[in-house]
Amino acid sequence: MAEKRQIKGPGLDTPLELKSRLLPNLGADPDAFGRFAERFARYMGTANFLLYMTIFVIVWVGINVVALFGFQWDPYPFILLNLFFSTQASYAAPLILLAQNRQDDRDRVQIEQDRSRDERNLADTEYLTREVAALRIAIRDVATRDFVRSELRSLLEEILSTDDDGRPRTPARKTATAASPNP
Repeated sequence: MAEKRQIKGPGLDTPLELKSRLLPNLGADPDAFGRFAERFARYMGTANFLLYMTIFVIVWVGINVVALFGFQWDPYPFILLNLFFSTQASYAAPLILLAQNRQDDRDRVQIEQDRSRDERNLADTEYLTREVAALRIAIRDVATRDFVRSELRSLLEEILSTDDDGRPRTPARKTATAASPNP
């Protein structure tokens, strides 16, 4: 018989936190850093960021074009700007990935909550369906108003069509008994 191996720790879909023996833990709060990463990624996707970055690049290029004619701002024109962009990209990419991972985690939790809510709704719907079916079966055995009226009419017709002794009335007897008063 095969033995089941129990896996300790997180499942395969959960990344392990790497603990480095060389680098000390700086005590950074992962949630606070994650919120910062989300705000940063959200800001980088706005029109304001693009506008400010465009103004910065235009000013930088303008200063460096003037610097070519005398004033030395950047010894290698536009290379320092490229270095700034590379540095920004090297920090922005991991922050954006962190924000996406946090959003994926929130989405996963939301999907699980939706799934469990859907299962509860399905169970409730099935229960109500069974109850409605039971009520329909039970109501078939209950006398309705129309049924009671039709039975009363048939009994009234039967009473009116018989004599006091229970024999059916004939047309001659009907008129005779109707004309003579009962004592």
